[in-house]
Amino acid sequence: MTTLKIGVIGCGSIARKRHLPEYALLPNVEIAAVCDPNEERANEMATLYGAAAYTDYRELLRHEGLDAVSVCTPNALHAPISIAALEAGKHVLCEKPMAVSAEEGEAMIAAAEKAGKWLMIGHNQRLMLPHRKAKEILASGVLGRILTFRSAFGHGGPETWSIEGAEGWFFKKELAFIGAMGDLGVHKADLLRYLLGEEIIEVGGFVGTLHKQNTDVDDNAVCVLKTESGVIGTLAASWTYKAKEDNSTTLYCEHGILRLIEDTTYNVIVDHNNGERTLHQMGKVATNEKQTESGIVREFVGHISADAKPTISGEEGLKSLKVILAALKSAETGQIVQVK
Repeated sequence: MTTLKIGVIGCGSIARKRHLPEYALLPNVEIAAVCDPNEERANEMATLYGAAAYTDYRELLRHEGLDAVSVCTPNALHAPISIAALEAGKHVLCEKPMAVSAEEGEAMIAAAEKAGKWLMIGHNQRLMLPHRKAKEILASGVLGRILTFRSAFGHGGPETWSIEGAEGWFFKKELAFIGAMGDLGVHKADLLRYLLGEEIIEVGGFVGTLHKQNTDVDDNAVCVLKTESGVIGTLAASWTYKAKEDNSTTLYCEHGILRLIEDTTYNVIVDHNNGERTLHQMGKVATNEKQTESGIVREFVGHISADAKPTISGEEGLKSLKVILAALKSAETGQIVQVK
């Protein structure tokens, strides 16, 4: 195999804890260049991984021989930087949410098609072992139809995770566009689409700022979702689950209940209607405090090597983005919103 040369744009926490170390794990991958407007951060990561350092992403995109980039920037920069990278002939792995509007997402997809390069979005919940096991159980038919569901993703907030803390871009609308719903809720919207195997067509959302200070983005959201076949359930996203992170999903089916990441030991539990319980231990689940390989970088590199369109493509990212955009509109209008 030839060596794949990678550039990472943005040297904040998601790059430091996920993208960079996960690229470094892979054979035939070279972290060739890193970029951050903060020169000290760029130089630190460049030294650590033996890469060239840049403070302007446009200069990084001119780095000789670069094959692909990860876009790990504030949300408002995802689309312009991804489009520039695609136009420069690079494959792109973009963090979620992929964009701040449906129009931006569509422009990213169009740029990838025009360039003949792959665009992948960092929805790693699909790759988590408990969720893959859940998909397998649901496909087997043992639980029958899904009737309803509830899913939550919450922690104490980006100040516990972001390299910039409470003063960081996560809390500034011009850079983040959306708060907990974009940071965490979009992950669950994508996961639910994956597990249910159908699209969400209607959303009712309550989205607001209940506790965080000095911010103009949401810190909590609770949504009711309806699918094409009429399945109805809830999605919650929060930056105020301070005591303990919650990353759980429960699916209530005809023949039993499927519980995901509720129990710390058995992260897939099936409670059958006949009283039997099946327990599965599917590896460790990453948290902000305890990182494990997300799989998203390995998946991205695999698709490039195989010259195969990513399963978590720009089109998939856009469908999940539209769910949270509908939740925002619902909260603003006080009406149920159709996902178009």
